[in-house]
Amino acid sequence: MRHHAPMNEEPLEEWARRREERRAAAKGRLRAVPLTEGRNRAAHVEPDAPRVIQEWNGSEWETIGVVESLDAAKALLYPPQPVTEKPAEWDRPALGPGRGRHRRTAPTEEGR
Repeated sequence: MRHHAPMNEEPLEEWARRREERRAAAKGRLRAVPLTEGRNRAAHVEPDAPRVIQEWNGSEWETIGVVESLDAAKALLYPPQPVTEKPAEWDRPALGPGRGRHRRTAPTEEGR
């Protein structure tokens, strides 16, 4: 007689919902495949070779276009992100006295 470990009693509907969420998250992913002889190789091997741009539709890769080089493919796959402004130096709280790296910030006038 075999003893089976208790199985996860997750309802099928819950599993199907999580699976669809994972698949939906992957839809629309893009990749660039070099148009060269032989197997697909690392992108840096022939940077001047044209690339096929493909999009994942949930079950297979579909060709959506062709670009002339690795640089053009990178520009399409990794568009520049908006730049967030860093606070000015005076916006940061000053550090308290001492030289340790775990110094606390100096107390503010309002916090006293």
